Amino acid sequence: MDMNILLIIIIALTVVISFKGFEDTTFFRKFEFHIESIRSGEQFRMISSAFLHADISHLAFNMLTLYFFAPVVYGYLGNFSFGLIYLGSLIFGSLLTLYFHSNDYSYRAIGASGAVTGVLYSAILLQPDMDLYLFFIPIPIPAYIFGIGYLLYSIYGMKTKRDNIGHTAHFGGAIGGYLITLAKQPHLLIDNLEMVILLAIPIVLLFILAKLGKI
Repeated sequence: MDMNILLIIIIALTVVISFKGFEDTTFFRKFEFHIESIRSGEQFRMISSAFLHADISHLAFNMLTLYFFAPVVYGYLGNFSFGLIYLGSLIFGSLLTLYFHSNDYSYRAIGASGAVTGVLYSAILLQPDMDLYLFFIPIPIPAYIFGIGYLLYSIYGMKTKRDNIGHTAHFGGAIGGYLITLAKQPHLLIDNLEMVILLAIPIVLLFILAKLGKI
């Protein structure tokens, strides 16, 4: 698989900082996403938290997902746009998390999942007909079906709050990847409008539910 320098830098930086966080609790606490600290002026946590992970399996899952889907994005859009989507999705994920948890001062989160989900959703928008394979399902799943299902599951996770997964960051990252990709490739609104609309359904649904106070 083609590996470019920006992808290598992102993975290497995330691995180094994550391992530092594994060994140094003070460092971990200083740079994690924490609502009270962010609202007190430490906005850097909205970015720095994406380079920390809970454990090696969390880190490995995010970096492997990035490794597999990043080539689709920079293959279509180039290195600069790939970097923009990664960073933009990271920020979108943090902003949506801050929006939904603004009054939960004890809320904490870490991980590159928002940025990675943005890259994943961008790749799906660019190549919706590619097949994805999941460990527990032995048949290929069209990428756009997976993308829609993943965001619907994220809405469910945001609503039930039964696990320790940052579903809001995932969803915000997907929004970032979706919007930035469309800004970079506006012809998709003409060439593949049906897919653009389909992938927007869970995004619209989230904000309708939020407006109705259901989340």
